[in-house]
Amino acid sequence: MTFMKAFVFPGQGAQFSGMGKELYQSYPLAKELFEQANEILRFRITDIMFEGSDEELRQTKVTQPAIFIHSVVLSACHHDFTPEMVAGHSLGEFSALVAAEAMNFEDGLRLVSARAKAMQKACESEPSTMAAVLGLDDEKVEEICASIHGVVIPANYNCAGQLVISGSIQSVNEACEALKDAGAKRAIVLAVGGGFHSPLMEPARKELAAAIEATKIVTPICPIYQNVDAMPHTFPKEIKNNLVIQLTAPVRWRQIVENMWADGAREFTELGPGSVLQNLIKKIEPESITHGYQ
Repeated sequence: MTFMKAFVFPGQGAQFSGMGKELYQSYPLAKELFEQANEILRFRITDIMFEGSDEELRQTKVTQPAIFIHSVVLSACHHDFTPEMVAGHSLGEFSALVAAEAMNFEDGLRLVSARAKAMQKACESEPSTMAAVLGLDDEKVEEICASIHGVVIPANYNCAGQLVISGSIQSVNEACEALKDAGAKRAIVLAVGGGFHSPLMEPARKELAAAIEATKIVTPICPIYQNVDAMPHTFPKEIKNNLVIQLTAPVRWRQIVENMWADGAREFTELGPGSVLQNLIKKIEPESITHGYQ
């Protein structure tokens, strides 16, 4: 089997103050893309990315575009960006699609900005949250979530023994207690804006569906392994459909990495702030080579 190169893109939570500043100062192409982003968003997101406080960076309308911009600029300036397969964690799926030339930068940024605002609105209309569960197998977490009254579902399958659940505040709290009783090492509520990747994001999904449908998506230069089914996709219609479903469906990250590995990926390169995905990939496929570019 020929060993293949996979490029992966992080999601929300990877942001840090100063992100992208060195790129802006070092590469003319990076500066051009950052300035284009400022024009599209109609505010200087670069000022917040380069000098802003953690609190400013945590605003959903800033966080999601900031991570997307940073990741796409890194792929544009990468000395050896020759992907044979790509994937992104949640928001990172949009970065992956632009990097793989399925969508242009401007359309991708407009979609990410619309997604961030729609998700923020959904969070405000119905308070919700997420919690990290460590030390239980997926089936047990699924079983306990199904037994809790109200909305709570597995939302991020990150790696074996590490799963994030999502839903209404009361249901997530009840699930955490039941999961600890069932032997979870930890079940802790996360400091996030809401219950992402759960049915509570349905208003955001509806709002974003029309924007995604209106966006031009073409065949990418390599397969993209999408969050909703962890399978490789190249047909624009399938890609669009999966992007719409993504907001209310779980992120199957562990399954994505396993499928990429089965299809020949041995070298994984993370493009974006932080090293969350590198660390997860090492836990899923310990023999993989992982690199990170920030």
